[in-house]
Amino acid sequence: MHSFLRQNYDELIARCKRKVEQRPRRGATAQQLANGIPLFLQQLTRTLEAEEANEPADSLRISGPSGGDPLALSEMGVTATAHGKELLTLGYSVDQVVHDYGDLCQAITDLAFERNAPFAVTEFRTLNRCLDNAIADAVTEFTFQHDSSVARQRTAEENRRAGFLVHELRNALAAANNSVRAIELSSLPISGATGAVLKRSLAAMGNLIARALDEVRNGGGDLREAFSVASFLDDARNEHLHLDAGVTLDVSPVDPALQMRGNRELLLAALTNLLQNAVKFTRARTTVTLSAHTFGGFVLVEVKDQCGGLPPGGVEKMFTPFNQRSEDRAGLGLGLSIARQSIEADDGTLSVRDLPGAGCVFTMTLPRHGS
Repeated sequence: MHSFLRQNYDELIARCKRKVEQRPRRGATAQQLANGIPLFLQQLTRTLEAEEANEPADSLRISGPSGGDPLALSEMGVTATAHGKELLTLGYSVDQVVHDYGDLCQAITDLAFERNAPFAVTEFRTLNRCLDNAIADAVTEFTFQHDSSVARQRTAEENRRAGFLVHELRNALAAANNSVRAIELSSLPISGATGAVLKRSLAAMGNLIARALDEVRNGGGDLREAFSVASFLDDARNEHLHLDAGVTLDVSPVDPALQMRGNRELLLAALTNLLQNAVKFTRARTTVTLSAHTFGGFVLVEVKDQCGGLPPGGVEKMFTPFNQRSEDRAGLGLGLSIARQSIEADDGTLSVRDLPGAGCVFTMTLPRHGS
């Protein structure tokens, strides 16, 4: 068999390549052809030569014993694990790893039949042993790398969710602390507007914690409701925003009958994030505008600032988690990413429109409730 393999090496590789190309959404890459089946075919040939020369130690060193040896990979095992890892990075599935080696086995048997080249039973046993070991090592490495990738993605998602929760808690805590300081310094009544901000902030922290616990227990529930857009904007205006350097907030009047549906608490947090972002970046002695209007079956809530416009590529990076627009690194760079996530959870969208030389307009588009 080893002479047959050497004489027909190029033909066998060509047949394997054709089989690969016939599969849907699968192409034979230069990497795959260089490091996968060609190396296995060379190692199989050398294994057969070692066995014919009665050199069992060399045979085992090249291709390993029957059943493999997980503690000491053979030469074939090393290249098979590299092949399995490579196929994962190329986007292939585990069944395609097996098919790669099955293609070669089929090509050998078909060509041997066509050329009337009989093989000894012992040679077929060696072929099957090599195929079994190579497939096992390649699939094991493929599975290990795949599971590791999934675990890394899961950890990254958990870190992202934890970062979002911390960010929202931090905002609510800051609003509560500011309200307490204002009450203490000015002897304001707890029943007043500042006290209301304090109560909302404490309630928001409680709800955030409850929601996090609920997600841990059972994945959360549907907290969507219909609510007034006018009161929604009023609550956003009454949040404890820092309007420094002469910055003013202008809220346009809204039809009291206009309603939208969603998780009001999360959407309010999203809108507050947009307002805080606008107030932070708008230029001194300018106005941030908050407005809402309808378009078909949607409500569009817009926050317009006068930051002077975005730098090149700013729109694409705007909603990236942990991306911060300014040199101020006090936050986590999560506000806009959290806002988009909350809005999309209620079948809405969050977009930004750059006004070069003037500012930005952030638009929350959410389903309208009722007529």
